[in-house]
Amino acid sequence: MPGNKVSKQKPCHHCKSRPASAPPDTSTIHYEKFWLYRHCSSVQQRDRQAQKAGQLFSGLLAMNVVFLGSAFISSMIFNHVAITLADVWILLSILKVLCLCWIIYYLLGTSRQPHAVLYRDSHAGPIWIRGSVLLFGSFSILLNVFQIGYSAILIQCKSRVEIVFPSIEIFFILTQAFFLWHHSKDCVQVQHNFTRCGLMLTIATNLLLWLLAVTNDTIHTEIESQLREVEQRFEGKAPFSHPYLCNETASCTCPNTTICKVFQKGYILLYPFNTEYCLICCSMLYVMWKNVGRRISDHHVPHIKPKFRLQGVVFGPLLGTIAVIIGICVFMMYQIQATGSAPSRQVFVIYYSYYIVLLPLMSVGAVIGTIIHALEKKELDTLKNPTRSLDVILLMGAALGQIGMSYFSIVAIVATDPRDLLNSLILSHSVLLIFQNITQNVFIIDGLHRQPFIAKEEMKEKQDHEAYDQRGVNMLELGQEIRKVSLSYIHNYSHLSWKRRALREISFFLVLCNIILWVMPTFGAHPVFENGLEKSFYGYSTWFAIVNFGLPLGVFYRMHSVGGLLEVYITA
Repeated sequence: MPGNKVSKQKPCHHCKSRPASAPPDTSTIHYEKFWLYRHCSSVQQRDRQAQKAGQLFSGLLAMNVVFLGSAFISSMIFNHVAITLADVWILLSILKVLCLCWIIYYLLGTSRQPHAVLYRDSHAGPIWIRGSVLLFGSFSILLNVFQIGYSAILIQCKSRVEIVFPSIEIFFILTQAFFLWHHSKDCVQVQHNFTRCGLMLTIATNLLLWLLAVTNDTIHTEIESQLREVEQRFEGKAPFSHPYLCNETASCTCPNTTICKVFQKGYILLYPFNTEYCLICCSMLYVMWKNVGRRISDHHVPHIKPKFRLQGVVFGPLLGTIAVIIGICVFMMYQIQATGSAPSRQVFVIYYSYYIVLLPLMSVGAVIGTIIHALEKKELDTLKNPTRSLDVILLMGAALGQIGMSYFSIVAIVATDPRDLLNSLILSHSVLLIFQNITQNVFIIDGLHRQPFIAKEEMKEKQDHEAYDQRGVNMLELGQEIRKVSLSYIHNYSHLSWKRRALREISFFLVLCNIILWVMPTFGAHPVFENGLEKSFYGYSTWFAIVNFGLPLGVFYRMHSVGGLLEVYITA
């Protein structure tokens, strides 16, 4: 717990109103204490040891919560009689209520204490990731509204927990999104251990929500059960039953009404956004946890922050836009056939051919970008940066989803018939996907560790702003500045060095390619499950579990790659 307050002058009460780029008043320091290290001779040494101990104990708390929740979810899967889905929902509801209590306490108590937030991490919570929290959070709220409506229509065969759980989830999403939007950059200097435990509990809860989402999808199962029941009744067989569903599944069918179909289809369409929301929140909360008690010195604060500008890029946006348009056409063609009936062999050939053309282009661009990084003379950024460290871990970890599924596909194809046209396309797609993930990760990670390039125009712009702050600006001077900016925009492309120009072109091209590769699996194009090859080789249940684990990670990898590539683009 905090102690040893050293103060000579009293800084402002709400220090978080300071801009992230300005170093705050450091006259007040709250050193951490921990009873195990109370006999340390140095205050600084005791502070460091207490910080490590606080991280250890809060990490142990999260580990135990995750193991408890995982045990519940696994028991629901393998012994659905003793532990039901309602039991898992009750456990998660208790965890969410505890997280809500801590978040509200942080908003109304911890953050309002004197000297609570003396520092803010300028790298944490960039606008694109906070915007993603709002976007995916909004879709997740809509998803829970659809689930409430769907369960209310089928209330005669549904548990009331299926209405209460989404209601608590909506309040949890709203509160957490507000908390992350306003406080994701905080470096808390008071109540260190309590804040760490609260953050770790919230991380563990989001991880369990993600794990439940990828292992259990009852509405998808109900739809599949209804379709199989119709087919088996037509064939004169006994109806199909699934362990996830109650014995009265046959009576718990969606009525032939428009509103029920809307709730059902809307739930399926929005389902992937909830998994993405949980993973994004985990990443932001982890950075906050690393920043608890962190004191940022002046050399950590960027005096000039590079800005996002579209100047100097032509071919990257052009080629990327072409890739996006073609990808949308392929995706629509696939979805039209998939919704009407089983996708034909020709659609699979077109789908995999698109990937086989696009993935090598992305790999070549990433390799060229990595070579350019090696030729550059920019220094590496070796300063401590929890956000960048987490970005690297997430890129490497999320890539395992697609790489793992690709290796499973390669084994299945090689063991069956690799000479078939469709099988050879799937084999080529799997190999190219592995290579593309590796080369793109190397390019992004190398770019994130480079010192940002500050253009002369930005230096002059900063100096001009400082001059304008000291002496007012009249309309004539403002018009001259606008004209200078316009001329700079026109001639900027020719003034860029070929290395910076190539890096910007490659980064922007990869951004657009990753966007379309994120859109296609997110909104329902899953040929890896629907082509039937791996499903028949590994079995339905095994391949369903592999896809349910790897596909959300692959979707998250594409979205996270967009953020990393934008950082590389800005620093080029």
